[in-house]
Amino acid sequence: MTTNTPIHDFVREHYAERIKSNASCCGDSCCSTDSKLYPEELLATLPEGESAVSYGCGDPITLASLQPGQTVLDLGSGAGIDCFFAAKKVGETGHVIGVDMTPEMLERARSSAKRLNLSNVEFHQGYIEELPVDSNTVDVIISNCVINLSPDKSKVFAETFRVLKPGGKLAVSDIVTDGPLPDAVRKSLSAWAGCVAGAVDAKEYVGMMAAVGFTNVSINPVFFAREDVDSALDEMKDSIELQAISRDDVYKSVYSAKITAYKP
Repeated sequence: MTTNTPIHDFVREHYAERIKSNASCCGDSCCSTDSKLYPEELLATLPEGESAVSYGCGDPITLASLQPGQTVLDLGSGAGIDCFFAAKKVGETGHVIGVDMTPEMLERARSSAKRLNLSNVEFHQGYIEELPVDSNTVDVIISNCVINLSPDKSKVFAETFRVLKPGGKLAVSDIVTDGPLPDAVRKSLSAWAGCVAGAVDAKEYVGMMAAVGFTNVSINPVFFAREDVDSALDEMKDSIELQAISRDDVYKSVYSAKITAYKP
C-alpha cells in the first residue's frame, strides 16, 4: 500500500492550485507551450481550446505510436489532454485509462471528456505507485512529466510492468539529469512540484526500469532553453540555500527525455 508523503501532499496541492487558475505546465515556463509540444496534425484532432491546459514536457502520444483497438494507460493524467489525444488514436474499439491523485484535475478531465463525447476514456483517482488497474491488461503506458514527481520511482516502474501485457510498451516524456543535482534543490518541495528535484540521473532511471524486467530501454534527450530553467527556479523560493545555488549547475544537469521500453 502506498504511504502518503509530504511530497505527495505538496505536489497535489500545487497542481490543484494550477488547475484552479488555469495555469499550464509545472511552472510559469518550465515546459513548452502546446504548439511546441505536439505536432499540428495531433492538435487538430481536438476542438480549439481543448488543448489549453498541459502540464507536460514532451509528446508521449507520437512516441507511443498508438494503434486502433489498443488499451492505453496514462500515468498522472492531469487535465486529460494526452488521454484525449490517445482516445482519438485508438478509436472506438480502443480504451484509455487516466490515473491521477489530484481531485481537481480529475474533475476537469471528466468534464472535458463529457464535453468531447469521448466514451472510450475513463479517469480514476490513485497513486502511480499503486495503480488501480488489473495486471496484464494494458497495451501501452504513456506519461508526460510525471514519474519524476514520485518519491518512489522503483515502485512506479514495478507497477507499470505489472499492468502491461506481455509485449506491452512504455512511452514517456520525463525529466532526468546528467549527474547529481545540488542538495538544496533535492530538499526543496517547490523544486519537487516544479519537476526538478525529483529528477534522477538518466542511468539510474534506466537501471530502475531494467531491474523490474523492462527490455529495449531507450532514452533520448531534449534539452531545455536556458530561460525555461531560470523561470522554473524563480518559483522555488522555499529555501535560502536554493536561491544561492549555481543555476549553471542545474542548467547543465536537467533535461527532458523521450523514453521507451518494453515488457518481454
